[in-house]
Amino acid sequence: MALLLLYSFYQLGLEKKKKKENDLTSFASRMSYPGYPPTGYPPFPGYPPTGQESSFPPPGQYPYPSGFPPMGGGAYPPAPSGGYPGAGGYPAPAGYPAPGGYPGAPHPGGAPSYPGGQGFGAPPGGAGFPGYPQPPTQSYGGGPAQVPLPGGFPGGAMPSQYPGGQSPYPSQPAAMTQGTHGTIRPAANFDAMRDAEVLRKAMKGFGTDEQAIIDVVANRSNDQRQKIKAAFKTMYGKDLIKDLKSELSGNMEELILALFMPPTYYDAWSLRNAMKGAGTQERVLIEILCTRTNQEIREIVRCYQSEFGRDLEKDIRSDTSGHFERLLVSMCQGNRDENQNVNHQLAQEDAQRLYQAGEGRLGTDESCFNMVLATRSFPQLKATMEAYSRMANRDLLSSVSREFSGNVESGLKTILQCALNRPAFFAERLYYSMKGAGTDDSTLVRIVVTRSEIDLVQIKQMFSQMYQKTLGTVIASDTSGDYRKLLLAIVGQ
Repeated sequence: MALLLLYSFYQLGLEKKKKKENDLTSFASRMSYPGYPPTGYPPFPGYPPTGQESSFPPPGQYPYPSGFPPMGGGAYPPAPSGGYPGAGGYPAPAGYPAPGGYPGAPHPGGAPSYPGGQGFGAPPGGAGFPGYPQPPTQSYGGGPAQVPLPGGFPGGAMPSQYPGGQSPYPSQPAAMTQGTHGTIRPAANFDAMRDAEVLRKAMKGFGTDEQAIIDVVANRSNDQRQKIKAAFKTMYGKDLIKDLKSELSGNMEELILALFMPPTYYDAWSLRNAMKGAGTQERVLIEILCTRTNQEIREIVRCYQSEFGRDLEKDIRSDTSGHFERLLVSMCQGNRDENQNVNHQLAQEDAQRLYQAGEGRLGTDESCFNMVLATRSFPQLKATMEAYSRMANRDLLSSVSREFSGNVESGLKTILQCALNRPAFFAERLYYSMKGAGTDDSTLVRIVVTRSEIDLVQIKQMFSQMYQKTLGTVIASDTSGDYRKLLLAIVGQ
């Protein structure tokens, strides 16, 4: 009986190998355009920047001799032009809190503890706060559709992007490529001292006027909240964050504290919290490191070091392993090409390269996937996905699912999904944070807060398109009390 089973497994293996070889033969016979297979890896443009091969960023580019950033309202270096979706999608407030961070009391509602001592540290000093720049126009397409693709397509016309003409993941609608914007914008006629007084009255005496707190924090930009925090300490000699913590609890407390964290600090804190203690929240690492721009990532790395005295890359190496570790280490370099122009010849060559590294061989060359997905710009990756679908008659997302599993699969697919449609990726994450029994409140809070001034309007649109119900409706049915009121106020419902 055992011999019979062994012989059956042997026969099955031969049949699978023969089928793979037949697929390869069939694939090779379909390749009619010249230059296949490619003879080498062409240089990818702009990575690393010329003259910066050994050190990135160049020494002295970010002079922070003592602390992060300089106190007194020091501004960050200006965002480089042409970023995706605009380097500095998190507009930097005037200063990061001094080391010492947030109070560390445990949160009754499952909210993670906040590191540090009393409040968020010293509020930014100085009168000059850099304003909140609106994210620049996003362009996902590269070149006009009528540009003939190299590679011998008849008449130079672009064939259907995906088999059957349908993308496996929602593609960015044309109406959304003209720029993104959040649901929260800086309030007109802003008066930090008046808002500080409103918050003080809301917390004074017995009970708390949560509605007054909601009306203020949900209608001010993060930069304005930092000014309110500074004004509160100036006027009353008390720490606003400490007072808020004493009045609130559970998910409402976590949401309020997240709103008062400077954006880069919040990302750095979220990464630290995801790797602190037993276990690792891999989905948090993927969500932040695989979706942020180069400048955002570099600022997160510096903030992580200055606030927590730790090296982000070392923490990633100690908490993850294998191909997933290598992908995250690549991401935290902040070296992705951000040139918005698409090289269609390179997209075609990358598509061939990825096919040969996965579907076109026995086993998988994981390093090839890591190299292409970690270095190419998002518009370039979108073109590569379209070229791959035309060539292999299968979309790249499904090929990644076939070739990878676990966390590395999730990371690679996150990068590809952001290349196709970043708001759709966050809409999907929000949906699954509330789907089924229970709610992943930390994910819900993190996405609503971090995208509220960037692209939450587009996320809401994609949510309705993908799930036939509004984001506000799902939040209202999955949350309750003041926590629900504040979430709905942020999403503009």
